[in-house]
Amino acid sequence: MPTRILFLFTLGFTLLSTTVQADTYTYPQLVKRMTDMQELAKLPPPGEKTSLASSYDRHSQYDAATDKYINWGADADGGGIIRQEGDESVFMDVKGPGCIYRTWSATAGMGHVKIYLDGSTTPTVDLPFKSYFDGQTAPFNRPNIVYIPSPAAHGFDNYTPIPFQKSCKIVGDKGWGAYYQFTYTQFPAGTVVPTFSMNLSAEDSAALDQADKILGQCGQNPAGDDSNVKTETRAITAAAGKSTTVADLSGTGAITALKVKLDLPKDPEAQRILLRQLTISITWDGEAAPAVWSPLGDFFAYVGGADTFQSLPVGLLEDGTFYSYWYMPYGKNAHIEVGNDGTAPVALTWEVSHAPLDQPITNLARFHAKWHRDAFLTTRPDRAPDWTLLTTQGTGRYVGTHIHIWNPRGGWWGEGDDKFFVDGEKFPSTFGTGSEDYFGYAWSSAGHFSRPYHNQILNEGNQGHADDNRWHIADSVPFDTSLEANIEKYYPNTRPTLYAAEVFWYLNAGGIDPYTAVPVADRIGYWIRPEVYHEPDAIEGESLRPVTKPTENLRDQEMFQFGKEWSNDHQLLWSAKQTGETLELPLPLQKAGKYRLVVHFTTAPDYGIFQVSLNGLDVGKPVDLYAAQIKTTDPIDLGVVMLPDGKPVFKVTVTGQNPASKSSAFGLDYLKLIPTP
Repeated sequence: MPTRILFLFTLGFTLLSTTVQADTYTYPQLVKRMTDMQELAKLPPPGEKTSLASSYDRHSQYDAATDKYINWGADADGGGIIRQEGDESVFMDVKGPGCIYRTWSATAGMGHVKIYLDGSTTPTVDLPFKSYFDGQTAPFNRPNIVYIPSPAAHGFDNYTPIPFQKSCKIVGDKGWGAYYQFTYTQFPAGTVVPTFSMNLSAEDSAALDQADKILGQCGQNPAGDDSNVKTETRAITAAAGKSTTVADLSGTGAITALKVKLDLPKDPEAQRILLRQLTISITWDGEAAPAVWSPLGDFFAYVGGADTFQSLPVGLLEDGTFYSYWYMPYGKNAHIEVGNDGTAPVALTWEVSHAPLDQPITNLARFHAKWHRDAFLTTRPDRAPDWTLLTTQGTGRYVGTHIHIWNPRGGWWGEGDDKFFVDGEKFPSTFGTGSEDYFGYAWSSAGHFSRPYHNQILNEGNQGHADDNRWHIADSVPFDTSLEANIEKYYPNTRPTLYAAEVFWYLNAGGIDPYTAVPVADRIGYWIRPEVYHEPDAIEGESLRPVTKPTENLRDQEMFQFGKEWSNDHQLLWSAKQTGETLELPLPLQKAGKYRLVVHFTTAPDYGIFQVSLNGLDVGKPVDLYAAQIKTTDPIDLGVVMLPDGKPVFKVTVTGQNPASKSSAFGLDYLKLIPTP
């Protein structure tokens, strides 16, 4: 064969191989997506889609005929399924090619969960759901990929990739538990992926081992050492009231790491103010508006007063260095500035690492990160309680969320589900089961934890500040024309419960990013603790628990919206239904003696008539708690009682109902046991 013909044949074969390889993934290549920050910058091909199969409450529906959302805030998210097949519950049933990248549960039980792949009638995975997460069964046994619930984070998490070529069906046997999530990516038609096997080859196991190693070294660049990377260090002083250039990079390239170090004050409140007064902005290719604009701390998912933490893309090292390993390509230049909206200059030392591109800039999106409070929220009443994290138009990938919560009155702020509407879809392809579930934990835990893909680095007992984040690395959410990302928010701003979001995404050059800089007055000082009245020496009604297991008709109710006369702004609400019903509440009394019982009740249009007793003896006369408006009674003196050692039982019995009342509910603000000679 002549030399020229051989060359052309070889070139054609090479191009063909490259094309096939681009649409063919080995298991190690799918695993590499777990730590490959550069992969995130690639514009998604048409047909790639990330969705969530979850146990969300199926009462939430969209009616296309009326264009209305129905029961959109339905919250019984523990047992939603696609359908029932005999004794099995179907969790997921989708076509391939695709890959599950995240498996989560709040309560994984011993009932088996089975994964059927590519039409097989024999399950590829057939384990008690709990065994997906306990670290005992290969290949689900790598400590930085699979997380056993801890006292700080009660959620079950497994990030082991489970690819499928044709189809994936997941079913649960009785006793599987409650709450499930399977985050999966479907690849364009024609993509070739391997079918997952529990018996991985040596090469596949080595790929998981390498990912586990990288995820165990968060704080270090997951890309490793690269001789093409150039790092520039610059010490600057950010003048008060001005913006100062950190770096101005010319040509085509990508920022591979950003690090900054400054002296943080020890006081948490001073940290929050400083890190919100300082800002970072990054502009790509001479565009009129920055693609990155954020308070400095929020860009690194740190607001102040929190633990140091190391996640895969961002964190704060023990030596006080903030780091970011997001991959940020640019076509002409990158301009980085730090702003200082404080009254004093601030010294900072920056490290900016950058490298040449290894592919055309036309293949890559631009990195965006924006901070906001209540920006571009939906105005549709039937979409309540959706709270918008991001709205954007163009082509790109959603890659991360950091949210700062100010919740000074306490109570569980995070009941709301995550919902991602991709490319204008009416019903979200991601519909979660709770805010804490989205952030990788469960059951409103206030514990602090730091993991590669999800962190809670601050939580003041769910009563004050909290900082949560979630990184979508392998499970990025691609979009072709638009994305609206939401998380439900049940507590109103007037409570106050306030959200501030830092969102991270990639967007094609020329895509629409509507977020702009936020004035410093809106970034600091809004976290004000409301004045709350506390009755001295009171036993708060909402702190009491019944003798028998709590039922749905007993709950802690906030009352601040009705006035300031309720101690601790709360009461215990018992939705009794009929005469003769009883509620028994043990009281925290340690010493026997003579006590005067004083009770502070609530009155309302739907409250009944009740008899109070202590240790089986009636005290006082029946109390009618009906009133035309919601208010408190005056403190009611029910007399002097002798109480023995132990916990006396405060018992309430429904004795009747005022003719004007709508029901027989009962409200207890507080009671006092006053020692009496």
